[in-house]
Amino acid sequence: MEEEDRKHRDSDRKRRRSRSRSRERRRSRSRSRDRERRRRSRSHDKDRRKRRKPYKYWDVPPPGFEHVTPAEYKAMQAGQLPPSVPGDPSQPAVIPNPTISAGGMEQDGVAPPVLPSITHQLPLPTPPVPTVGSQMTRQARRLYVGNIPFGVSEEAMVDFFNERMHECQLSQAPGQPVLAVQVNHDKNFAFLEFRSVDETTQAMAFDGIIFQGQALKIRRPKDYQPVPGMAETPSVHVPGVVSTVVQDSPHKIFIGGLPNYLNEDQIKELLSSFGALKAFNLVKDSATSLSKGYAFCEYIDHNMTDHAIAGLNGMQLGEKKLIVQRASVGAKNPQTAQLAINVPGLELPQTAGPLTEVLCLMNMVTADELGDDEEYEDIVEDVKEECQKYGMVRSLEIPRPYQGVDVPGVGKIFVEFMNAGEAKKAQEALSGRKFANRVVMTQYYDPEKYHRREF
Repeated sequence: MEEEDRKHRDSDRKRRRSRSRSRERRRSRSRSRDRERRRRSRSHDKDRRKRRKPYKYWDVPPPGFEHVTPAEYKAMQAGQLPPSVPGDPSQPAVIPNPTISAGGMEQDGVAPPVLPSITHQLPLPTPPVPTVGSQMTRQARRLYVGNIPFGVSEEAMVDFFNERMHECQLSQAPGQPVLAVQVNHDKNFAFLEFRSVDETTQAMAFDGIIFQGQALKIRRPKDYQPVPGMAETPSVHVPGVVSTVVQDSPHKIFIGGLPNYLNEDQIKELLSSFGALKAFNLVKDSATSLSKGYAFCEYIDHNMTDHAIAGLNGMQLGEKKLIVQRASVGAKNPQTAQLAINVPGLELPQTAGPLTEVLCLMNMVTADELGDDEEYEDIVEDVKEECQKYGMVRSLEIPRPYQGVDVPGVGKIFVEFMNAGEAKKAQEALSGRKFANRVVMTQYYDPEKYHRREF
């Protein structure tokens, strides 16, 4: 009996020791798994910090402003820089002889490159032009042509551009510069393919040219890829042709207060009384195609810029007075020794205004960019992440365009900080910064209007 009791006791002790060792092993494995999870989590966080996506838009300068720092830009605003303002290249060469009619266009925009159309191919001689037919450069050898005449044929398009290229001495060799054309009659646009990259770039000087009574709109296609070492803008100006794109430069003029009943030709006639126009764009509502009451222009002779501003600013037209001054990127005015920095629809002093916790960022985005969902999300992310460096961002508003609706504030970005001090830090840091090929302008905004969404 005693022997059996002893065996039972030994058996119980063994079971207890086994359960104890099993529990210890489970605890040890659990602690090991926890340590491994924490190690992986820290490693993942570190990788995420390392792999932070670079900014897509910040510090991308407009042409001519690549080497202008924010501090230098602010000095330009204060009129403290000499007349040799960066971004003021010498005026392009002017082609002699041909007289070509001009026309204006109201919208920027590039149609998609996929066309349900027939390609008209021309016989190609073998001139000594190095980039003929190269697939690597094909994207850089194509141009979008909008607002083409109704029912125009491929042959007529090719003949017109080849004749103009030779007439204006823009072709680099004997033979035909235009290789092929694709026409989309349903949507009223075409794509031209040239034999060389340089001839393609020079052909952009025909933007605004009249063809069968229509002012053509010439742009790079959406899939355009620049070729390293090659110019991206034409080096010539074709007499009589007024481009529909007014590039940001110290000579870009803003014309506000235009009566809505004035059409493009009437406005251009008024502006041309001070000199020949290089570019003109009357801004229109994308839904109704009606004038928004303001436009931009640039003169071929930059010496005419100040004369035109002096002669047109304050002019009475009907019930309105014109507001005419240098446009958004600004330039030195030799008469006033200061810059006029203005945005359409916004009458601002030369300062950022009374200090508030809401900062308005301008000249950063366009309606076309905001209309694309993916691009809109990238812009929001870039702006918010940059602004958070200067304080806590309480809210952010970027009004977007909607078809058939006149949305106020499109083109502006509103950032609400926790206090006015943080907004001041952001204003000082961001004013004059580059963003998506533009120079950023800033203005404090009324918080009550902001919260009422009066943009």
